[in-house]
Amino acid sequence: MIQLNRILEKAMPFITPASVIIGVLLADFLTAWIVIVPWLFAFITLSSSLGVRIEKLKKAIMNPKPLVVALFIIQVIIPLIAYIMGNMMFPNDPLTVVGIMIAFVIPTGVASLIWVSIYQGNASMSLLTVIVNTMLAPFIIPLSLELFVGANVEINILSLMTNLLIMIVIPSAIGIGLNYIPMRETVNLKATLSPLSKICLILVITINSSVVAPFFKNFDWKVVAVALFVLLIASSAYVVGFVIGKVLKLENDLIISLVFHSGMRNISVGATIAIIYFPAAVSLPIVLGTLFQQTLAAVYGNLLHQYLYKEKNVTQTQ
Repeated sequence: MIQLNRILEKAMPFITPASVIIGVLLADFLTAWIVIVPWLFAFITLSSSLGVRIEKLKKAIMNPKPLVVALFIIQVIIPLIAYIMGNMMFPNDPLTVVGIMIAFVIPTGVASLIWVSIYQGNASMSLLTVIVNTMLAPFIIPLSLELFVGANVEINILSLMTNLLIMIVIPSAIGIGLNYIPMRETVNLKATLSPLSKICLILVITINSSVVAPFFKNFDWKVVAVALFVLLIASSAYVVGFVIGKVLKLENDLIISLVFHSGMRNISVGATIAIIYFPAAVSLPIVLGTLFQQTLAAVYGNLLHQYLYKEKNVTQTQ
């Protein structure tokens, strides 16, 4: 399993875009499987939580600076950039601007946990960020939409909290709890489950990508323009996370976590909000984010790892 895990980690930058293409091509078959995505995310969370102990979570809570910085980037800096750029690029298209805002005010993605794990980020800080950001989402999202675009949205808090319990809270508690049972001394559960969690991520990417297939049936330059815009803002988010992490002189593992949480979003939450409360056109920027999110994570993760690893070697030789 360890060998399989290493193969998957090295291949993720290539597997990720291939999964997106497969998802689009096999959309008619795969869209029926969208119901299993929350459970796949739950398994990913459980696997990512295996390396986290209560002592590490306490340490992350007692040193809240990285968490506060991450939340500020996720909920203030990136949405503000998206709002300004969105109005500049689509001044006469308010529905697209609303969709762009939803795409970048939703909480950080659960899948960020697995990318943090792959590139040796700070698992404790990442898990805490995902939990806190998602718990604040029912209050932050409506407030942000009202402030930025004047949209009054009442989110179903019970539904969102139920998804939070299923995808994050319960599997996190189970994963952390498994660290304390005696068999962990002889069985390395994290090493056993890591390749399975990556396979789950591949399935999530493939299934979620099937959702965007209808947008490609009839070629439209607007779809291309919105897709490129979402790609630009999402890419910028990774850079913003990295630059702020370096300016604040955070440790490398915290920078890695910050970068992924800055760039990744819980697209399923955003798509649900768009579908329930807005016209269909609003969902376009959000759904198109599915095309790029995991591929960008793979690309930036690889670049970040090479940079930090090279920088560490240079520091050690000086």
